[in-house]
Amino acid sequence: MALQPPLSDLPIKTADVGFYRGFSINVTVISKVIISVLVVWCIFWPTQAGGVLGNWNSVILANFAAWYIWVVAAFVIVCLGLAIWPTAGRLNLGGEGDKPEFSNFSWFSMMFGAGIGVGMLTFAVAEPVAHFGSNPETIQGMTTGGTADNVRMAYKWSFLHWGLGAWACYAIAGLSLAFFSYRRGLPLTIRSGLTPLFGKALSGPLGHLIDIVAVVATILGVAQTLGFGVEQFLAGLTRIGFGGLVSGADAVNAAGESIAGNSTTFGIIIALVIIMGASTLSALSGVGKGIKWLSNINMVLSIILLSFFIIFGATWFGAQAMFIGIWDYLIALPSMSFNVFKSDGVADSEAFKLAQWQGWWPVFYWAWWIAFAPFVGLFLARISRGRTIREFVLGAMLVPALMCFVWFSWAGGTAIDLELNGGADGAIFGVANSDKIFAMTNYMLAPISEALSWGMTLLIVVLLMTFLVTSADSAVLIVNTINAAGDEGPKARPHILFWGAALALVVGGLLMSGGTGAIQTAMVIGALPFSFVMVLMAISLIKAIFNDGRREAAGVTSVTVDDAAAAAMPAE
Repeated sequence: MALQPPLSDLPIKTADVGFYRGFSINVTVISKVIISVLVVWCIFWPTQAGGVLGNWNSVILANFAAWYIWVVAAFVIVCLGLAIWPTAGRLNLGGEGDKPEFSNFSWFSMMFGAGIGVGMLTFAVAEPVAHFGSNPETIQGMTTGGTADNVRMAYKWSFLHWGLGAWACYAIAGLSLAFFSYRRGLPLTIRSGLTPLFGKALSGPLGHLIDIVAVVATILGVAQTLGFGVEQFLAGLTRIGFGGLVSGADAVNAAGESIAGNSTTFGIIIALVIIMGASTLSALSGVGKGIKWLSNINMVLSIILLSFFIIFGATWFGAQAMFIGIWDYLIALPSMSFNVFKSDGVADSEAFKLAQWQGWWPVFYWAWWIAFAPFVGLFLARISRGRTIREFVLGAMLVPALMCFVWFSWAGGTAIDLELNGGADGAIFGVANSDKIFAMTNYMLAPISEALSWGMTLLIVVLLMTFLVTSADSAVLIVNTINAAGDEGPKARPHILFWGAALALVVGGLLMSGGTGAIQTAMVIGALPFSFVMVLMAISLIKAIFNDGRREAAGVTSVTVDDAAAAAMPAE
C-alpha cells in the first residue's frame, strides 16, 4: 500500500459556551472529581485513607517493582538510540526551517529548573547521606555504613536516581509532545503522542482516558514535590525563628538547635496558604510575567548557594565524589538499571532488606519521575521547538544530569566530609532530611557569626519558596492546558483557582493522613497507569520516526506544519 502523509488533524471536542468554554468537559470534570474524592477521603477519613493506600502500595511494590525498574531502563535505551539513529537524530522538532527560539544557556537553565527545583534542595544533601549509611552493598556486607569505604557506593546510587533515568522519563514525554505537536500540527496534549497506534480513535473516550490519567499523575507527582518542599520550608521557617510550625521535643528554635519533629497541622496550613496563594497569583499573571520573574530569582540564588558549597565547603572531597562517582555510576549503570531484588518474604533476611530498599529508593524515584513526566515533558516540548531530536535528547538528558551530580557532589559531599573529618558528630546526620541542609550551613557558619548562619538560612528559604511557587504555578497552567485539549492560551480565573486549591488540598490532606509517606504512596499508585501510557508513547514515537524515514525516501511529506502555522503557535 502506498505511503500516505501522517495524521495531522485530531479534533477534540471542547465546550463552546458556559463555565467550561474552551475545555474538554469529559477530561476536566472527571479529573476534578477524582482529585476531589481523594482530597475528601484523606481529610475526613485520614486513617482509613492511609491504610487503604498503604495496602495498594504494597501490592504494587510486590507485583510492579520490576516493571518500574525495567521501563525506566527501556526509556534510557530508547532516548540514546534515537540520538544515535541517523534518521531520527537529524529530524527537526518543528516545521521545515524552524530554528530554536531560546539560546542554549536559557534552554538548559529552564530544563533544569523545571525538572529538579525543590527536590534538589532536599535531596542534594539528604540522599548521599542516606546512602552513606545504608545501600545494597552495606546490606550485603560488602561495605560498612557510615565509613569512608562507603562514600563511592553512596554516590553511585545517588547518581542512578538523579541521572539518565530521571531525564529519560522527561525526554520521552517531551519528545513525543514536541514531535507530534510541532511536526504534525496536533494538539499539545498527551493523547496526541499515541496517534500512530490509535489514530482518530483518540478524539473519543480513549483519548479522554489518557489525558485524565496524565492530569491525575501530574497532580500527584507535583504533590510529592510540594510535600517535601513544605516540610523543608517549615524547617527553615522554624530555624529563622517562627514557632508552632513543627511538633516534637526536637523541634528547633531561633538559635538553630536540631529539628526532628513533624510538621504541625497549623504549620502545613500556613505553608500551603503562602505557597499556593503566591503560585495562584503567579499563574493568573501568566507565563511571561510570573514564571519568568521567579525563574530569574531561582537562577541567581541557586548560583550563590552552589558557589558557597564549592568554595567554602568540601571543595576537594566534592570534586573526588563527582568524578569518581560518575565513573562508578557509568560502569555499574547496566546492572543497577536492570537488577531487581526479589524478596524471600522472611523479615530481616538479606533478600527481604534488599527488596525493601529497592522499593524505598529506585522504585519510588522511577514512579516520581514518571508522574512528573507530563508536567516536565510538556514544558520541555514548549521550549524545544526547532531543535533536532539529537539536540533534544543530549541536551535534556546529559546537561541536567551533570548539574544534579554537581549539586550532590558538593552539597552532599560537604555534609559527609564534615561528619567524617570535620567533627560534626551527628549535628547534620542526626536531623530530619528536611532539615539537613539547614543544619549543615548552621554548623559551618554559626561559629563565625550567628547572623551569617541566619542569613544563609533565609536565602535557602527564599530559594525554596521560589522553587515551590514556580512548580505549583507551572503545574496549574499545564493541567489546564491538557484539560483545554492542548490550548495554551489564557484560562478563566475559576479554573486556575480550582487547581491551585486542589493541589494545596491534596498536599495538605495527604500530609495530615500520613506525612510525605502518604503522598509517596499515592504518587506510586497514580504513576502506574501513566507508566503504561509512556511505554505506548515511546512505541508510537519509534513507529512515527521509522515511517517518516520511509516517507522521505518515497518523496512523501512528513511535516504537516507549515511556516505560517508554526509561527502562529504560542511561544514560551
